[in-house]
Amino acid sequence: MEATASAPPSPSARRLWPARPGEAVAFTLVALFLLAFLVVPVLTVVTVAFQDRASGSFTLAHFGDFLSNDLFRTSFLNSLYVSLMSVVVASLIALPLAYFTTRFEFRGAILVQTLGVLPLIMPPFAGAVAMGLLFSRTGTVNLLLGDWLDINIPFMEGLNGVIFVQSVHYFPFILLNLVASLKNIDRAMEESAQNLGSHGFRLFRRIVLPLAMPGYVAGASLVFIKVFDDLATPLLLNVREMLAPQAYLRITSVGLEDPIGYVISVVLILFSVLSLWVSSLALRGKDYATVQRGGGGLARRRMSRGQAVLAYAVIILILMLVLAPHFGLFLLSIATIWSFAPLPDGYTLAHYTRVFAESSQYITNTLIYAGLAGLIDVILGTTIAYLVLRTKLAGARWLDYLAMSALAVPGLVLGIGYLRTFFGVTLPGGTSLAAFWGIIVLALAVRRLPYALRACTAAMQQISASLEEAAENLGARRLSVVRRIVLPLMAGGLAAGFITSFATAAVELSATLMLVQSSNDAPLAYGLYVFMQSPAGRGAGAALGIVAVVIVGLSTLLSHLVAERGGGRKSA
Repeated sequence: MEATASAPPSPSARRLWPARPGEAVAFTLVALFLLAFLVVPVLTVVTVAFQDRASGSFTLAHFGDFLSNDLFRTSFLNSLYVSLMSVVVASLIALPLAYFTTRFEFRGAILVQTLGVLPLIMPPFAGAVAMGLLFSRTGTVNLLLGDWLDINIPFMEGLNGVIFVQSVHYFPFILLNLVASLKNIDRAMEESAQNLGSHGFRLFRRIVLPLAMPGYVAGASLVFIKVFDDLATPLLLNVREMLAPQAYLRITSVGLEDPIGYVISVVLILFSVLSLWVSSLALRGKDYATVQRGGGGLARRRMSRGQAVLAYAVIILILMLVLAPHFGLFLLSIATIWSFAPLPDGYTLAHYTRVFAESSQYITNTLIYAGLAGLIDVILGTTIAYLVLRTKLAGARWLDYLAMSALAVPGLVLGIGYLRTFFGVTLPGGTSLAAFWGIIVLALAVRRLPYALRACTAAMQQISASLEEAAENLGARRLSVVRRIVLPLMAGGLAAGFITSFATAAVELSATLMLVQSSNDAPLAYGLYVFMQSPAGRGAGAALGIVAVVIVGLSTLLSHLVAERGGGRKSA
Protein backbone atom coordinates (compact mmCIF):
# COMPACT_ATOMS: atom_id res chain seq x y z
CA MET A 1 0.00 0.00 0.00
CA GLU A 2 1.36 3.40 -0.94
CA ALA A 3 2.54 5.68 2.01
CA THR A 4 0.90 9.07 2.73
CA ALA A 5 2.33 12.08 4.53
CA SER A 6 1.76 12.14 8.27
CA ALA A 7 0.29 15.05 10.19
CA PRO A 8 2.81 17.63 11.45
CA PRO A 9 4.22 16.65 14.81
CA SER A 10 3.18 18.46 17.94
CA PRO A 11 5.70 20.81 19.61
CA SER A 12 6.40 18.24 22.33
CA ALA A 13 7.14 15.57 19.75
CA ARG A 14 9.50 17.89 17.80
CA ARG A 15 11.82 18.92 20.65
CA LEU A 16 15.33 18.92 19.21
CA TRP A 17 18.73 18.17 20.73
CA PRO A 18 22.12 19.33 19.47
CA ALA A 19 23.73 16.77 17.19
CA ARG A 20 26.22 14.36 18.77
CA PRO A 21 29.16 12.58 17.11
CA GLY A 22 27.27 9.29 16.78
CA GLU A 23 24.34 11.04 15.14
CA ALA A 24 26.65 12.78 12.68
CA VAL A 25 28.13 9.38 11.80
CA ALA A 26 24.64 7.93 11.31
CA PHE A 27 23.71 10.87 9.07
CA THR A 28 26.86 10.33 6.99
CA LEU A 29 26.27 6.59 6.59
CA VAL A 30 22.64 7.02 5.53
CA ALA A 31 23.58 9.82 3.12
CA LEU A 32 26.34 7.67 1.58
CA PHE A 33 23.91 4.75 1.17
CA LEU A 34 21.32 6.90 -0.61
CA LEU A 35 23.98 8.53 -2.77
CA ALA A 36 25.52 5.20 -3.76
CA PHE A 37 22.38 3.20 -4.40
CA LEU A 38 19.81 5.83 -5.43
CA VAL A 39 21.33 9.11 -6.56
CA VAL A 40 24.39 7.83 -8.46
CA PRO A 41 22.54 5.10 -10.45
CA VAL A 42 19.76 7.53 -11.43
CA LEU A 43 22.25 10.27 -12.35
CA THR A 44 24.20 7.71 -14.38
CA VAL A 45 21.09 6.94 -16.41
CA VAL A 46 20.41 10.64 -16.94
CA THR A 47 24.04 11.35 -17.84
CA VAL A 48 24.22 8.61 -20.48
CA ALA A 49 20.98 9.89 -22.03
CA PHE A 50 22.58 13.33 -22.60
CA GLN A 51 26.11 12.14 -23.42
CA ASP A 52 27.69 11.75 -26.86
CA ARG A 53 29.14 8.23 -27.08
CA ALA A 54 32.21 9.27 -29.06
CA SER A 55 33.31 12.49 -27.37
CA GLY A 56 31.54 12.25 -24.03
CA SER A 57 30.20 15.78 -24.42
CA PHE A 58 26.66 16.99 -23.77
CA THR A 59 24.17 16.33 -26.57
CA LEU A 60 20.46 16.29 -27.27
CA ALA A 61 20.92 14.09 -30.32
CA HIS A 62 19.66 10.97 -28.54
CA PHE A 63 16.40 12.72 -27.68
CA GLY A 64 16.17 13.83 -31.30
CA ASP A 65 16.55 10.21 -32.38
CA PHE A 66 13.84 9.25 -29.92
CA LEU A 67 11.41 11.90 -31.16
CA SER A 68 12.08 11.17 -34.83
CA ASN A 69 11.42 7.44 -34.50
CA ASP A 70 7.81 6.40 -35.23
CA LEU A 71 8.05 3.38 -32.90
CA PHE A 72 9.14 5.46 -29.91
CA ARG A 73 6.61 8.23 -30.54
CA THR A 74 3.87 5.61 -30.79
CA SER A 75 5.13 3.91 -27.62
CA PHE A 76 5.06 7.22 -25.73
CA LEU A 77 1.53 8.03 -26.86
CA ASN A 78 0.39 4.48 -26.06
CA SER A 79 1.85 4.68 -22.54
CA LEU A 80 0.20 8.05 -21.97
CA TYR A 81 -3.13 6.81 -23.33
CA VAL A 82 -3.07 3.59 -21.32
CA SER A 83 -2.19 5.45 -18.10
CA LEU A 84 -4.93 8.06 -18.51
CA MET A 85 -7.57 5.51 -19.50
CA SER A 86 -6.56 3.27 -16.58
CA VAL A 87 -7.19 6.21 -14.24
CA VAL A 88 -10.62 6.71 -15.83
CA VAL A 89 -11.62 3.03 -15.63
CA ALA A 90 -10.15 2.64 -12.12
CA SER A 91 -12.19 5.68 -11.04
CA LEU A 92 -15.38 4.15 -12.44
CA ILE A 93 -14.67 1.03 -10.36
CA ALA A 94 -13.63 2.80 -7.16
CA LEU A 95 -16.21 5.62 -6.97
CA PRO A 96 -19.33 3.43 -6.51
CA LEU A 97 -17.58 1.23 -3.93
CA ALA A 98 -16.40 4.24 -1.92
CA TYR A 99 -19.61 6.27 -2.17
CA PHE A 100 -22.15 3.54 -1.42
CA THR A 101 -20.20 2.15 1.54
CA THR A 102 -19.53 5.51 3.21
CA ARG A 103 -22.71 7.48 2.52
CA PHE A 104 -25.53 4.94 2.94
CA GLU A 105 -26.64 2.34 5.43
CA PHE A 106 -24.98 -0.49 3.55
CA ARG A 107 -24.73 -3.95 5.09
CA GLY A 108 -21.34 -5.48 4.53
CA ALA A 109 -19.61 -2.15 3.90
CA ILE A 110 -16.41 -3.24 5.68
CA LEU A 111 -16.40 -6.54 3.77
CA VAL A 112 -16.86 -4.73 0.46
CA GLN A 113 -13.99 -2.32 1.19
CA THR A 114 -11.76 -5.21 2.28
CA LEU A 115 -12.50 -7.29 -0.82
CA GLY A 116 -11.90 -4.18 -2.91
CA VAL A 117 -8.29 -4.01 -1.73
CA LEU A 118 -7.49 -7.66 -2.54
CA PRO A 119 -6.22 -6.97 -6.10
CA LEU A 120 -3.19 -5.23 -4.60
CA ILE A 121 -1.89 -8.47 -3.10
CA MET A 122 -1.58 -10.11 -6.54
CA PRO A 123 1.27 -9.33 -8.94
CA PRO A 124 -0.42 -7.58 -11.89
CA PHE A 125 1.43 -9.65 -14.48
CA ALA A 126 0.08 -12.84 -12.88
CA GLY A 127 -3.41 -11.41 -12.98
CA ALA A 128 -2.90 -10.58 -16.66
CA VAL A 129 -2.60 -14.25 -17.58
CA ALA A 130 -5.61 -15.21 -15.47
CA MET A 131 -7.72 -12.44 -16.97
CA GLY A 132 -6.68 -13.57 -20.44
CA LEU A 133 -8.18 -16.99 -19.73
CA LEU A 134 -11.40 -15.37 -18.53
CA PHE A 135 -11.83 -12.38 -20.86
CA SER A 136 -9.86 -13.04 -24.08
CA ARG A 137 -11.63 -13.84 -27.37
CA THR A 138 -11.48 -17.53 -26.45
CA GLY A 139 -11.89 -16.95 -22.70
CA THR A 140 -14.71 -17.96 -20.41
CA VAL A 141 -16.78 -14.77 -20.68
CA ASN A 142 -16.63 -14.46 -24.47
CA LEU A 143 -17.33 -18.17 -24.98
CA LEU A 144 -20.48 -17.80 -22.88
CA LEU A 145 -21.46 -14.55 -24.61
CA GLY A 146 -20.96 -16.24 -27.95
CA ASP A 147 -23.21 -19.14 -26.98
CA TRP A 148 -25.92 -16.97 -25.42
CA LEU A 149 -25.89 -13.74 -27.44
CA ASP A 150 -23.61 -14.48 -30.39
CA ILE A 151 -21.30 -11.57 -29.54
CA ASN A 152 -17.60 -11.26 -28.71
CA ILE A 153 -16.18 -8.31 -26.75
CA PRO A 154 -12.44 -7.47 -27.19
CA PHE A 155 -11.70 -6.97 -23.49
CA MET A 156 -8.09 -8.15 -23.80
CA GLU A 157 -7.13 -7.01 -27.29
CA GLY A 158 -3.94 -4.93 -27.48
CA LEU A 159 -3.99 -1.77 -25.38
CA ASN A 160 -7.51 -2.60 -24.16
CA GLY A 161 -6.08 -5.59 -22.32
CA VAL A 162 -3.39 -3.53 -20.61
CA ILE A 163 -5.95 -0.91 -19.55
CA PHE A 164 -8.32 -3.58 -18.29
CA VAL A 165 -5.71 -5.45 -16.26
CA GLN A 166 -4.06 -2.32 -14.83
CA SER A 167 -7.38 -0.72 -13.87
CA VAL A 168 -8.54 -3.81 -12.01
CA HIS A 169 -5.21 -4.16 -10.22
CA TYR A 170 -4.53 -0.55 -9.23
CA PHE A 171 -8.01 0.91 -8.55
CA PRO A 172 -7.61 0.17 -4.78
CA PHE A 173 -5.23 3.15 -4.59
CA ILE A 174 -8.16 5.41 -5.48
CA LEU A 175 -10.56 3.42 -3.30
CA LEU A 176 -8.41 3.62 -0.15
CA ASN A 177 -7.69 7.35 -0.46
CA LEU A 178 -11.25 8.20 -1.46
CA VAL A 179 -12.81 6.26 1.42
CA ALA A 180 -10.52 8.05 3.87
CA SER A 181 -11.43 11.45 2.40
CA LEU A 182 -15.16 10.73 2.38
CA LYS A 183 -15.08 9.66 6.02
CA ASN A 184 -13.35 12.90 7.02
CA ILE A 185 -15.95 15.21 5.41
CA ASP A 186 -18.19 17.03 7.87
CA ARG A 187 -21.64 15.55 7.19
CA ALA A 188 -23.26 18.86 8.14
CA MET A 189 -22.06 20.20 4.77
CA GLU A 190 -24.19 17.62 2.99
CA GLU A 191 -27.13 18.23 5.29
CA SER A 192 -27.04 21.95 4.46
CA ALA A 193 -26.91 21.16 0.74
CA GLN A 194 -29.89 18.81 1.06
CA ASN A 195 -31.87 21.44 2.96
CA LEU A 196 -31.24 23.76 0.01
CA GLY A 197 -32.60 21.21 -2.44
CA SER A 198 -29.49 19.37 -3.64
CA HIS A 199 -30.00 15.62 -3.87
CA GLY A 200 -28.75 12.51 -5.65
CA PHE A 201 -26.06 12.84 -8.28
CA ARG A 202 -26.06 16.63 -8.04
CA LEU A 203 -25.22 16.43 -4.33
CA PHE A 204 -22.39 14.02 -5.11
CA ARG A 205 -21.05 16.10 -8.02
CA ARG A 206 -21.32 19.55 -6.41
CA ILE A 207 -20.58 18.84 -2.72
CA VAL A 208 -19.25 15.37 -1.87
CA LEU A 209 -16.73 14.75 -4.64
CA PRO A 210 -15.17 18.26 -4.56
CA LEU A 211 -14.61 17.96 -0.79
CA ALA A 212 -13.08 14.50 -1.27
CA MET A 213 -10.89 15.65 -4.17
CA PRO A 214 -7.55 15.53 -2.22
CA GLY A 215 -7.98 11.80 -1.62
CA TYR A 216 -9.12 11.16 -5.18
CA VAL A 217 -6.22 13.07 -6.73
CA ALA A 218 -3.70 11.28 -4.49
CA GLY A 219 -5.04 7.89 -5.56
CA ALA A 220 -5.36 8.82 -9.23
CA SER A 221 -1.76 10.09 -9.42
CA LEU A 222 -0.50 6.82 -7.95
CA VAL A 223 -2.48 4.83 -10.51
CA PHE A 224 -1.04 6.94 -13.34
CA ILE A 225 2.55 6.49 -12.13
CA LYS A 226 2.21 2.75 -11.58
CA VAL A 227 0.66 2.12 -15.00
CA PHE A 228 3.04 4.42 -16.87
CA ASP A 229 6.09 2.65 -15.40
CA ASP A 230 4.84 -0.94 -15.48
CA LEU A 231 6.94 -3.37 -17.47
CA ALA A 232 5.78 -6.94 -16.96
CA THR A 233 2.05 -6.63 -17.72
CA PRO A 234 2.48 -5.26 -21.28
CA LEU A 235 5.21 -7.84 -21.97
CA LEU A 236 3.03 -10.75 -20.84
CA LEU A 237 0.15 -9.44 -22.94
CA ASN A 238 2.53 -9.18 -25.90
CA VAL A 239 2.13 -5.40 -26.10
CA ARG A 240 5.59 -4.10 -26.94
CA GLU A 241 4.75 -0.59 -28.20
CA MET A 242 4.89 1.09 -24.79
CA LEU A 243 7.77 2.96 -23.17
CA ALA A 244 8.77 0.58 -20.34
CA PRO A 245 8.84 -2.52 -22.60
CA GLN A 246 10.81 -0.57 -25.22
CA ALA A 247 13.43 0.47 -22.64
CA TYR A 248 13.76 -3.12 -21.45
CA LEU A 249 14.00 -4.51 -24.98
CA ARG A 250 16.60 -1.94 -26.04
CA ILE A 251 18.85 -2.62 -23.05
CA THR A 252 18.54 -6.42 -23.22
CA SER A 253 18.81 -6.73 -27.01
CA VAL A 254 21.06 -3.87 -28.12
CA GLY A 255 23.07 -3.66 -24.89
CA LEU A 256 24.02 -1.31 -22.07
CA GLU A 257 25.71 1.06 -24.50
CA ASP A 258 22.49 1.83 -26.37
CA PRO A 259 21.56 5.45 -25.47
CA ILE A 260 17.88 5.14 -26.46
CA GLY A 261 17.17 2.86 -23.48
CA TYR A 262 18.49 5.61 -21.20
CA VAL A 263 16.49 8.29 -23.01
CA ILE A 264 13.31 6.29 -22.43
CA SER A 265 14.30 5.87 -18.78
CA VAL A 266 14.62 9.65 -18.40
CA VAL A 267 11.18 10.10 -19.95
CA LEU A 268 9.76 7.59 -17.44
CA ILE A 269 11.30 9.51 -14.53
CA LEU A 270 10.10 12.87 -15.86
CA PHE A 271 6.52 11.70 -16.18
CA SER A 272 6.54 10.17 -12.69
CA VAL A 273 7.70 13.49 -11.25
CA LEU A 274 5.31 15.40 -13.51
CA SER A 275 2.37 13.32 -12.28
CA LEU A 276 3.17 14.13 -8.65
CA TRP A 277 3.63 17.81 -9.50
CA VAL A 278 0.36 18.06 -11.45
CA SER A 279 -1.53 16.34 -8.63
CA SER A 280 -0.23 18.90 -6.13
CA LEU A 281 -0.89 21.76 -8.57
CA ALA A 282 -4.49 20.64 -9.04
CA LEU A 283 -5.19 21.18 -5.34
CA ARG A 284 -3.15 24.34 -4.82
CA GLY A 285 -5.01 27.44 -3.72
CA LYS A 286 -8.20 25.58 -2.86
CA ASP A 287 -9.70 25.05 0.59
CA TYR A 288 -10.99 21.56 1.39
CA ALA A 289 -11.26 22.01 5.14
CA THR A 290 -14.45 21.33 7.06
CA VAL A 291 -15.38 22.23 10.62
CA GLN A 292 -15.04 18.70 11.98
CA ARG A 293 -13.66 15.48 10.60
CA GLY A 294 -16.45 13.02 9.85
CA GLY A 295 -19.62 12.75 11.87
CA GLY A 296 -21.79 15.77 12.41
CA GLY A 297 -24.97 16.53 10.57
CA LEU A 298 -27.07 13.77 9.11
CA ALA A 299 -26.57 10.06 9.66
CA ARG A 300 -25.95 7.65 6.81
CA ARG A 301 -28.86 7.80 4.42
CA ARG A 302 -31.31 4.95 3.98
CA MET A 303 -31.93 3.61 0.49
CA SER A 304 -35.30 2.63 -0.85
CA ARG A 305 -35.79 -1.02 -1.76
CA GLY A 306 -35.26 -0.28 -5.45
CA GLN A 307 -32.15 1.78 -4.77
CA ALA A 308 -30.75 -0.93 -2.50
CA VAL A 309 -31.30 -3.63 -5.13
CA LEU A 310 -29.57 -1.50 -7.77
CA ALA A 311 -26.69 -0.58 -5.45
CA TYR A 312 -26.05 -4.18 -4.40
CA ALA A 313 -26.22 -5.30 -8.04
CA VAL A 314 -23.59 -2.73 -9.02
CA ILE A 315 -21.34 -3.62 -6.06
CA ILE A 316 -21.59 -7.37 -6.68
CA LEU A 317 -20.83 -6.90 -10.38
CA ILE A 318 -17.77 -4.80 -9.55
CA LEU A 319 -16.52 -7.29 -6.94
CA MET A 320 -16.94 -10.18 -9.38
CA LEU A 321 -14.82 -8.23 -11.85
CA VAL A 322 -12.04 -7.26 -9.45
CA LEU A 323 -11.84 -10.74 -7.89
CA ALA A 324 -11.83 -12.46 -11.29
CA PRO A 325 -8.00 -12.53 -11.51
CA HIS A 326 -7.75 -14.40 -8.19
CA PHE A 327 -10.41 -16.87 -9.27
CA GLY A 328 -8.81 -17.39 -12.67
CA LEU A 329 -5.32 -17.80 -11.23
CA PHE A 330 -6.52 -20.38 -8.72
CA LEU A 331 -8.38 -22.36 -11.40
CA LEU A 332 -5.29 -22.28 -13.63
CA SER A 333 -3.12 -23.51 -10.76
CA ILE A 334 -5.23 -26.67 -10.38
CA ALA A 335 -6.20 -27.17 -14.05
CA THR A 336 -5.01 -30.10 -16.15
CA ILE A 337 -5.93 -28.43 -19.47
CA TRP A 338 -7.75 -25.13 -19.90
CA SER A 339 -8.12 -24.07 -23.51
CA PHE A 340 -11.11 -23.05 -25.65
CA ALA A 341 -13.45 -23.98 -22.80
CA PRO A 342 -15.27 -21.94 -20.12
CA LEU A 343 -13.68 -24.06 -17.37
CA PRO A 344 -10.72 -26.44 -17.13
CA ASP A 345 -11.12 -29.99 -18.48
CA GLY A 346 -9.88 -31.46 -15.21
CA TYR A 347 -8.17 -30.62 -11.94
CA THR A 348 -4.87 -31.61 -10.35
CA LEU A 349 -2.39 -30.60 -7.65
CA ALA A 350 0.58 -31.54 -9.83
CA HIS A 351 1.49 -27.91 -10.49
CA TYR A 352 1.97 -27.25 -6.78
CA THR A 353 4.04 -30.43 -6.47
CA ARG A 354 6.22 -29.24 -9.34
CA VAL A 355 6.69 -25.80 -7.83
CA PHE A 356 7.73 -27.05 -4.40
CA ALA A 357 9.90 -29.82 -5.85
CA GLU A 358 11.66 -27.91 -8.63
CA SER A 359 11.28 -24.21 -7.84
CA SER A 360 11.39 -23.92 -4.07
CA GLN A 361 14.58 -21.87 -4.52
CA TYR A 362 12.44 -19.02 -5.88
CA ILE A 363 10.41 -18.98 -2.66
CA THR A 364 13.49 -19.24 -0.44
CA ASN A 365 15.25 -16.43 -2.29
CA THR A 366 12.16 -14.24 -1.98
CA LEU A 367 11.94 -14.73 1.77
CA ILE A 368 15.65 -13.91 2.12
CA TYR A 369 15.70 -10.92 -0.23
CA ALA A 370 12.45 -9.35 0.95
CA GLY A 371 13.37 -10.02 4.59
CA LEU A 372 16.79 -8.36 4.25
CA ALA A 373 15.29 -5.46 2.28
CA GLY A 374 12.66 -4.93 4.99
CA LEU A 375 15.32 -5.00 7.71
CA ILE A 376 17.48 -2.45 5.85
CA ASP A 377 14.45 -0.22 5.33
CA VAL A 378 13.47 -0.29 8.99
CA ILE A 379 17.02 0.58 10.06
CA LEU A 380 17.29 3.41 7.54
CA GLY A 381 13.72 4.61 8.19
CA THR A 382 14.24 4.74 11.96
CA THR A 383 17.56 6.54 11.59
CA ILE A 384 16.17 9.16 9.19
CA ALA A 385 13.06 9.69 11.34
CA TYR A 386 15.23 10.15 14.44
CA LEU A 387 17.59 12.60 12.73
CA VAL A 388 14.69 14.66 11.37
CA LEU A 389 12.52 14.68 14.50
CA ARG A 390 15.09 14.65 17.29
CA THR A 391 18.23 16.49 16.13
CA LYS A 392 19.27 19.88 14.78
CA LEU A 393 21.52 18.34 12.14
CA ALA A 394 21.67 20.52 9.05
CA GLY A 395 20.46 18.54 6.08
CA ALA A 396 18.51 15.92 8.06
CA ARG A 397 15.27 16.99 6.36
CA TRP A 398 16.93 16.49 2.97
CA LEU A 399 17.57 12.84 3.85
CA ASP A 400 13.82 12.44 4.21
CA TYR A 401 13.18 14.13 0.85
CA LEU A 402 15.87 12.05 -0.84
CA ALA A 403 14.54 8.77 0.52
CA MET A 404 10.98 9.63 -0.50
CA SER A 405 12.14 10.50 -4.03
CA ALA A 406 12.54 6.77 -4.65
CA LEU A 407 8.76 6.75 -5.24
CA ALA A 408 9.34 8.65 -8.48
CA VAL A 409 12.04 6.29 -9.77
CA PRO A 410 10.64 3.35 -11.77
CA GLY A 411 12.06 -0.05 -10.88
CA LEU A 412 13.18 -0.54 -14.48
CA VAL A 413 15.21 2.68 -14.36
CA LEU A 414 16.83 1.71 -11.07
CA GLY A 415 17.74 -1.72 -12.50
CA ILE A 416 19.29 -0.15 -15.60
CA GLY A 417 21.18 2.32 -13.42
CA TYR A 418 22.58 -0.48 -11.26
CA LEU A 419 23.76 -2.42 -14.30
CA ARG A 420 25.48 0.62 -15.78
CA THR A 421 26.98 1.83 -12.48
CA PHE A 422 28.10 -1.42 -10.85
CA PHE A 423 28.89 -3.72 -13.76
CA GLY A 424 32.55 -2.66 -13.67
CA VAL A 425 32.82 -2.94 -9.88
CA THR A 426 34.51 -6.23 -9.03
CA LEU A 427 34.05 -8.03 -5.73
CA PRO A 428 36.72 -10.26 -4.13
CA GLY A 429 36.69 -13.44 -6.18
CA GLY A 430 36.21 -11.65 -9.49
CA THR A 431 32.39 -11.41 -9.46
CA SER A 432 30.84 -8.20 -10.74
CA LEU A 433 28.78 -6.34 -8.15
CA ALA A 434 25.96 -6.11 -10.69
CA ALA A 435 25.88 -9.93 -10.86
CA PHE A 436 25.94 -10.44 -7.08
CA TRP A 437 22.59 -11.42 -5.54
CA GLY A 438 23.03 -8.77 -2.85
CA ILE A 439 22.46 -6.05 -5.43
CA ILE A 440 18.89 -7.33 -5.81
CA VAL A 441 18.39 -6.87 -2.06
CA LEU A 442 19.72 -3.31 -2.27
CA ALA A 443 17.43 -2.49 -5.20
CA LEU A 444 14.41 -3.83 -3.32
CA ALA A 445 15.42 -1.88 -0.20
CA VAL A 446 15.75 1.40 -2.10
CA ARG A 447 12.45 0.85 -3.93
CA ARG A 448 10.50 0.18 -0.70
CA LEU A 449 12.30 2.55 1.67
CA PRO A 450 9.57 5.27 1.44
CA TYR A 451 6.97 2.85 2.86
CA ALA A 452 9.06 1.94 5.91
CA LEU A 453 10.18 5.55 6.39
CA ARG A 454 6.62 6.86 6.64
CA ALA A 455 5.71 4.12 9.14
CA CYS A 456 8.78 4.83 11.28
CA THR A 457 8.24 8.60 11.13
CA ALA A 458 4.60 8.24 12.19
CA ALA A 459 5.61 5.99 15.09
CA MET A 460 8.26 8.42 16.34
CA GLN A 461 5.91 11.40 16.05
CA GLN A 462 3.64 9.68 18.56
CA ILE A 463 6.40 9.49 21.20
CA SER A 464 6.61 12.50 23.47
CA ALA A 465 10.13 13.92 23.62
CA SER A 466 9.58 14.61 27.34
CA LEU A 467 9.97 10.87 28.04
CA GLU A 468 13.44 10.89 26.51
CA GLU A 469 14.32 14.14 28.28
CA ALA A 470 13.28 12.68 31.63
CA ALA A 471 15.47 9.61 31.08
CA GLU A 472 18.47 11.81 30.22
CA ASN A 473 17.87 13.94 33.32
CA LEU A 474 18.11 10.73 35.35
CA GLY A 475 21.55 10.04 33.88
CA ALA A 476 20.81 7.76 30.94
CA ARG A 477 23.04 8.14 27.90
CA ARG A 478 21.47 9.09 24.60
CA LEU A 479 22.15 5.69 22.99
CA SER A 480 20.66 3.94 26.00
CA VAL A 481 17.57 6.18 25.80
CA VAL A 482 17.07 5.26 22.15
CA ARG A 483 17.57 1.56 22.85
CA ARG A 484 15.55 1.31 26.08
CA ILE A 485 12.74 3.85 25.45
CA VAL A 486 12.40 5.05 21.85
CA LEU A 487 12.69 1.74 20.00
CA PRO A 488 10.32 -0.22 22.32
CA LEU A 489 7.69 2.53 22.00
CA MET A 490 8.15 2.44 18.22
CA ALA A 491 7.75 -1.35 18.05
CA GLY A 492 4.36 -1.26 16.33
CA GLY A 493 5.51 1.21 13.69
CA LEU A 494 8.74 -0.70 13.11
CA ALA A 495 6.84 -3.94 12.60
CA ALA A 496 4.34 -2.29 10.26
CA GLY A 497 7.16 -0.70 8.26
CA PHE A 498 9.03 -3.99 7.96
CA ILE A 499 5.97 -5.97 6.92
CA THR A 500 4.91 -3.37 4.35
CA SER A 501 8.37 -3.32 2.81
CA PHE A 502 8.57 -7.11 2.90
CA ALA A 503 5.16 -7.64 1.30
CA THR A 504 5.73 -5.20 -1.56
CA ALA A 505 9.33 -6.30 -2.17
CA ALA A 506 8.20 -9.93 -2.42
CA VAL A 507 6.38 -9.27 -5.72
CA GLU A 508 8.70 -6.59 -7.18
CA LEU A 509 9.66 -7.50 -10.75
CA SER A 510 10.75 -4.45 -12.75
CA ALA A 511 14.11 -3.99 -11.00
CA THR A 512 14.82 -7.69 -10.47
CA LEU A 513 14.06 -8.52 -14.11
CA MET A 514 17.08 -6.39 -15.04
CA LEU A 515 19.37 -7.61 -12.24
CA VAL A 516 18.89 -11.40 -12.11
CA GLN A 517 21.93 -13.03 -13.71
CA SER A 518 21.30 -16.65 -12.67
CA SER A 519 18.12 -18.62 -12.06
CA ASN A 520 19.67 -19.82 -8.78
CA ASP A 521 19.58 -16.23 -7.53
CA ALA A 522 16.11 -15.41 -8.88
CA PRO A 523 13.22 -14.46 -6.56
CA LEU A 524 9.63 -15.63 -6.83
CA ALA A 525 8.41 -12.77 -9.05
CA TYR A 526 11.12 -13.54 -11.63
CA GLY A 527 10.29 -17.26 -11.59
CA LEU A 528 6.61 -16.46 -11.97
CA TYR A 529 7.36 -14.28 -15.00
CA VAL A 530 9.50 -17.00 -16.60
CA PHE A 531 6.83 -19.66 -16.06
CA MET A 532 4.15 -17.44 -17.57
CA GLN A 533 6.11 -16.96 -20.79
CA SER A 534 5.05 -20.36 -22.18
CA PRO A 535 1.66 -22.13 -22.17
CA ALA A 536 3.32 -25.29 -20.81
CA GLY A 537 4.58 -23.45 -17.74
CA ARG A 538 1.48 -21.44 -16.90
CA GLY A 539 0.00 -24.04 -14.58
CA ALA A 540 3.15 -24.07 -12.45
CA GLY A 541 3.36 -20.29 -12.79
CA ALA A 542 -0.19 -19.95 -11.49
CA ALA A 543 0.67 -22.18 -8.53
CA LEU A 544 3.68 -19.99 -7.83
CA GLY A 545 1.41 -16.95 -8.16
CA ILE A 546 -0.96 -18.35 -5.54
CA VAL A 547 2.05 -18.84 -3.24
CA ALA A 548 2.94 -15.16 -3.83
CA VAL A 549 -0.62 -14.08 -3.05
CA VAL A 550 -0.57 -16.11 0.18
CA ILE A 551 2.77 -14.59 1.25
CA VAL A 552 1.67 -11.03 0.53
CA GLY A 553 -1.81 -11.61 1.96
CA LEU A 554 -0.47 -12.98 5.24
CA SER A 555 2.04 -10.13 5.45
CA THR A 556 -0.70 -7.56 4.86
CA LEU A 557 -2.97 -9.17 7.46
CA LEU A 558 -0.11 -9.21 9.96
CA SER A 559 0.59 -5.55 9.22
CA HIS A 560 -3.04 -4.63 9.97
CA LEU A 561 -3.01 -6.65 13.21
CA VAL A 562 0.21 -4.99 14.33
CA ALA A 563 -1.16 -1.54 13.48
CA GLU A 564 -4.38 -2.20 15.41
CA ARG A 565 -2.51 -3.47 18.47
CA GLY A 566 -0.24 -0.45 18.44
CA GLY A 567 -2.94 2.05 17.57
CA GLY A 568 -4.13 2.59 21.11
CA ARG A 569 -0.70 2.95 22.68
CA LYS A 570 0.15 6.55 21.84
CA SER A 571 2.36 8.22 24.31
CA ALA A 572 1.30 11.38 26.02
